[in-house]
Amino acid sequence: MPLLVDGYNLLRTVQKDEQFEEMRESGLCRIISDYLVTMRDRGHVIFDGTGPPDKEEMEQLGGLDNLEVYFSGEHSDADTVIEQKIEDNTAPKSLVVVSTDRAVRAAAGRRKATSVRSDVFWQQLLLRLENRRKPANEPGAKRQGISDIETDQWLDLFGMDKD
Repeated sequence: MPLLVDGYNLLRTVQKDEQFEEMRESGLCRIISDYLVTMRDRGHVIFDGTGPPDKEEMEQLGGLDNLEVYFSGEHSDADTVIEQKIEDNTAPKSLVVVSTDRAVRAAAGRRKATSVRSDVFWQQLLLRLENRRKPANEPGAKRQGISDIETDQWLDLFGMDKD
């Protein structure tokens, strides 16, 4: 399900936890992107305004293939942009809208999109990232190859000479 995130709404929720109190826009976007990888999905994060004064960190996010980051600009706000994206979506029932703002959640509800409060979403995200599968250990034989005896057995089986 495509994700629409009210950026500063989620960021302010995240910063209430002392472990994440120094998190900035770019860090939040990277974590959301990691989450989307585990979900095999795509998303949009919409922030109010024109973005942080130092745009360098945000410019480095260009490599995130599964996440688009928007700033609403000087004459709009994130809520308005999110509501418009919900309205314009051709499959709104497939959207997950992350915000604690009542108007945004109401807009999602009118189009039958799923809305999730920022604090609830953040806990789900952390749990998902914490529990993602660890790669299985490869058997040692995979790196070492087969023994000489096994090689001889296979060569004999296929009627091939070792020389």
